[in-house]
Amino acid sequence: MLHKVVSAADAAALIKDGDTLTTSGFVGIGVPDELLAAVEARFLETGHPRDLSLVFAAGQGDGKTRGLNRLGHDGLLSKVVGGHWGLIPKVAALAVAGKIKGWNLPQGCISQLYRDIAAGKPGMLSRVGLETFVDPRNGGGAINDISTEAQVELIEIGGEEMLYYPAQRLSVALLRGTTADEAGNITLEREALTIDNLAQAMAVKNAGGVVIVQVERIAKAHTLPARDVQIPGILVDAVVVAKPENHVQTYATAFSQGFTGRMRTPEGAIPPMALDARKVIARRCAFELPVNGVVNLGIGMPEGVAAVAAEEGLLDHVTLTAEPGVIGGQPASGLDFGAAVNTDAVIPQNNQFDFYDGGGLDMTCLGLAQADATGNVNVSRFGPRLAGAGGFINISQNARAVVFAGTFTAKGLDIAIDGGAVEIRQEGSQRKFLDHVEQITFSGVRAARLGQPVTYVTERCVFELTPEGLKLIEIAPGVDLDRDILSQMAVRPIIDEVTQMDARIFQPREMDLRTDLLHLDLPDRIALDGASNQLFLNFEKMRVRSSVEVERVGHLVAETCAAHGQRVDVIANYDGFRIDETLELDWARMVARLTERYYRHISRYSGSAFMRMKLGKVFPEARTHIFETSVQARRFLEQ
Repeated sequence: MLHKVVSAADAAALIKDGDTLTTSGFVGIGVPDELLAAVEARFLETGHPRDLSLVFAAGQGDGKTRGLNRLGHDGLLSKVVGGHWGLIPKVAALAVAGKIKGWNLPQGCISQLYRDIAAGKPGMLSRVGLETFVDPRNGGGAINDISTEAQVELIEIGGEEMLYYPAQRLSVALLRGTTADEAGNITLEREALTIDNLAQAMAVKNAGGVVIVQVERIAKAHTLPARDVQIPGILVDAVVVAKPENHVQTYATAFSQGFTGRMRTPEGAIPPMALDARKVIARRCAFELPVNGVVNLGIGMPEGVAAVAAEEGLLDHVTLTAEPGVIGGQPASGLDFGAAVNTDAVIPQNNQFDFYDGGGLDMTCLGLAQADATGNVNVSRFGPRLAGAGGFINISQNARAVVFAGTFTAKGLDIAIDGGAVEIRQEGSQRKFLDHVEQITFSGVRAARLGQPVTYVTERCVFELTPEGLKLIEIAPGVDLDRDILSQMAVRPIIDEVTQMDARIFQPREMDLRTDLLHLDLPDRIALDGASNQLFLNFEKMRVRSSVEVERVGHLVAETCAAHGQRVDVIANYDGFRIDETLELDWARMVARLTERYYRHISRYSGSAFMRMKLGKVFPEARTHIFETSVQARRFLEQ
């Protein structure tokens, strides 16, 4: 097309009956609402285009009428393959009712598939989806009985099971940018994300299809800075200038310069959360944040972890990310989700999922809708309600550690945090901890087999995944084990030693979590009494998650002992001490070096039988010197 700037109606007329559309967007970011509204209007007026197929990765809607909801009319769609369906109830209803064929596939796999389609590849191989509802052995992602064509296949390569996602045949792309020049070059300077615009445009153009982009404004041909162009004009067939109401930055914010990454917002611009069940859960999840690590926060309950991290002064010590491409800064929440302020970078969504799938995440915090005794989690399908998996499967399968976050029950739950304790004013009528989840979005069995650390955080208790299933490890103050936990679970969890959740979580003031995670109090944990020649090591409630932390402990202890000038007797408090299993050998070697050079006798104690057993394995030569109380430990040294 020589004259690429056209009206929305003329652009909609380029779409033929039976075409396969792909659309850009993440929640309300980058959604081409002007184009979608024009397609809807043409269909309602003329009955065309009809019987369209639709392929999308992230959810694109407000849960009501905007975004892909505009396509939710009988006859307009015939087949939909998508990642997240919860924000497009009008389209989801058609699929659940069997009026259209529908599949729910992992958002990251669809995003990456755009790139492979552009390259002319037959499809994509991935481990993502194995042993979930996407696995062909568990339904292959089909939403209803009429959806019988395989959208994913189970194959074996080199003796390993893999999933094969065949390439989709795309013929129309509806995309969005900020500025277009007369030649169709597109920049995204006022957009909060880049998403998959380039890959989608290439995929459709290389298939001989039509690429249509809505923008805010038009510039003279070839006047846009080349480095700013995100979609080259050679890929674009038509450009539509959108009405302002159909080109908001997010569905919650018409425009924020902070979301563009072109300015940094002042600290405190996002207010702290009120102390309620949501904040309690976010605070407990924040205890799992890996210092200097890379973290993904999912939509819903996990969004609060970013606010807690900001409140506790931790944003400079972790890198928060979101799946549409956000790296660093503070992710936004609600209908702003996907955007962020003070970011380090914003990259294409498919590249972000490459990083995630390859093991780049040190931790993820994701929502918890249903869990069962084996640790399986469902966030995607609840009877007739279709939420969709979104990026959940990509992220949860591949992160080094997973934290699931959600209230213990749902529907009518009324929780108050009062006097440092949890008060359950009204129990939720809907249980979340079931005998079996309705759909497996996360396979606890697979995670346990692979040794993936998994924690389940609620407002009243915390579980961890073991090879035998869910194990209760913490309970909140004010909560009764039998009445408030066990009676609300379909299957009794494993119960051994249960500790109380940290009291600071339930207080209105800041927790000073920065001191805990950065071990700022480490020098105060090491005390030498020169008169008695005794060294006291207080490792109570200390969490060690990196070899750097192990070396720092060893360095400070050695520094203290070297200044003393003679061998010492050691009393070490391991009450509530936690260390990642992969670091246990490093810890033992560090202690062995100190023992050889500075220690005379060593006595250790912990009130936890499990910890005493673990210490016995790490220090087998000193099993008889591991005690239950400090009194017993001191008595041993006196003798």
